[in-house]
Amino acid sequence: MQKRKMAAIASVTLLSTSFLAACGNASSNSGSGKETTYSYVYTEDPTSLDYIAFNRAQVSNIVTNMVDGLLENDKYGNLIPSLAEDWKVSKDGLTYTYTLREGVKWYTAEGEEYADVTAEDFVTSIKHAVDTKSEGLYIIQGSIAGLDDYVNGKSKDFSTVGVKALDERTVQYTLNEPEPFWNSKLTMSIMLPVNADFLESKGKDFGKSEPSGILYNGAYRISAMTSKSSIEYVKNENYWDADNVKIDNVKLTFYDGQDPESLIKGFTDGNYTNARVYPNSSSYASVKKQYADNIVYSLQDATTYYTALNLNRTNYGHTAKTTDAQKTSTKKALLNKDFRQALTFAFDRENYVSQNVGKDSTDKPLRNLMVPPSFVSAGEKSFGDLVTEKVVSYGDEWADVDFSDAQNGLYNVEKAKAELEKAKASLAAEGVEFPIHLDMAVDQSSEIGVQQASSLKQSIEAALGTDNVVIDLQMVDADTFQNISFYTETPEQNDYDISYGGWGPDYQDPSTYLDIFETNSGANATKIGIDAKSADIITAVGLDKYNELLKAASDEKLDVVKRYEKYAEAQAWLTDSAIVIPFMSLGGTPSVSKVLPYTAAAGDIGIKGGGNPYYFKYMEVGAETNKAEDVYAKREKWLKEKAKSNAEAQEKLADHVEK
Repeated sequence: MQKRKMAAIASVTLLSTSFLAACGNASSNSGSGKETTYSYVYTEDPTSLDYIAFNRAQVSNIVTNMVDGLLENDKYGNLIPSLAEDWKVSKDGLTYTYTLREGVKWYTAEGEEYADVTAEDFVTSIKHAVDTKSEGLYIIQGSIAGLDDYVNGKSKDFSTVGVKALDERTVQYTLNEPEPFWNSKLTMSIMLPVNADFLESKGKDFGKSEPSGILYNGAYRISAMTSKSSIEYVKNENYWDADNVKIDNVKLTFYDGQDPESLIKGFTDGNYTNARVYPNSSSYASVKKQYADNIVYSLQDATTYYTALNLNRTNYGHTAKTTDAQKTSTKKALLNKDFRQALTFAFDRENYVSQNVGKDSTDKPLRNLMVPPSFVSAGEKSFGDLVTEKVVSYGDEWADVDFSDAQNGLYNVEKAKAELEKAKASLAAEGVEFPIHLDMAVDQSSEIGVQQASSLKQSIEAALGTDNVVIDLQMVDADTFQNISFYTETPEQNDYDISYGGWGPDYQDPSTYLDIFETNSGANATKIGIDAKSADIITAVGLDKYNELLKAASDEKLDVVKRYEKYAEAQAWLTDSAIVIPFMSLGGTPSVSKVLPYTAAAGDIGIKGGGNPYYFKYMEVGAETNKAEDVYAKREKWLKEKAKSNAEAQEKLADHVEK
């Protein structure tokens, strides 16, 4: 199953993390110079609007504007009250009690009042998550007391689950163990409320992809939507926090990625107030000349993109392999760690990323670890520092690797060749035939996606030689690409040897990245060909050891420094295993914009902020195109303010603990 931010690579190449477009002829607030009607692009229709059942970016990017939860992010990334006006944490850290705002209502798509938002709505949502086998259950299943037993059928009584409506305005969650990062989970879509009467009345049509498919308690309502055409929002005038909603109307127009230059053309024509620019496009020289003072590179965010190797392929619907011997040879090669490391060191990520952002900024989005190196810190050491200390024990090949962001730390042709020679020595004894053919599905409708896949092919084949490795690009249409790689739900459905993946954090802990490859319940274990039937593969590549490292880290509840050190050991193992190969983050991309810098919600976590460019509450747009020097100056000011604000927010956490 695909989880939040597990986005197709085609979408990544089309939009920056701050992409927002607005109509040039939009209405403005009188005398303010700020536009209030917006139009921008989206790249994928929602599977459904059932925000509880589906934990996908193409669902949550929409619903985040329509439904509020207990907490949200402010512009510095702090968690602040939303529907919960206050909360308390028990001394033992196991019980979280939230007091809801008075007078918040549910509304229909037509804006008619439907019911009060009550504590029972949060109980209903968890029950609905279980009933629909929600893609987001992994976020909370091991956290909420009794939930795992209920999901697995050990308990038939939902009242044994640790979510209770104490009264109409008080909802309480009881956890199995203390989780200092619990509140950060509340911004995920699975924790949003659901009205029980509406859910029952809709039945299987709850969440149907039409305006009337859901109820609304958030900043906007969906006024219209047409598949692969457009989605329109209108401001909820009865919204409890309407003063912080600066955009009255939003229109999202479907964009298939076949004409990237149309974005800047739309901006120039006055149709958009923000547009990605593509330095490799034929028109970039004129774009750069016209907007020399306006092109801004966004900050990296917490989403990590990586290549995933399929360790146990059985589906060959799209392949260049012509014999069973080639299939067997590929499988044996991918089970060999030295061969996987050869691919890791042969992949020139800088050239790959340049196909999207251009030569001037190839380093800006680069990432070398699944967990961003600065995501958490243990004392004065960043997570990246801890990994650097741990990984050298796995071999000399890691002794001089820099895992910092924004540099090509893993690319090394000499190491690639050395690892390949080690692999060939052992693989020859297993009767492996060379060259090894590796199929990679590519969305042929994505111009930049094709260029990037071709770059990966070129760098690996150049480093290792086509007599040893051949990357076979399987060009398919967009829907086929999604169905054979992005939306597969079992290892048997995976139709590739190499695929792409992306992951954004669900909560503020390294486990949010590393647990996704845990072999028993990891959200993306199936993407590397692993499930409950894969014991032989798990043992062959040592993923059983990885499971043990994750458990040891998870068991460390009280000492945060020790916990992060243990997760750094798990990251070190994953890095050395080379089963997944991180290569970039979102962000670091060039654009021009009228969006007022740093007015939007921010933060690494959650759908209301958290790097989500589609969340419009708080966001403002001016009448003039931003100047790069002004944006960068405001960025420096914002970063300083953010550090101070985050520190103050951390100190205030104790105020919520019961005395």
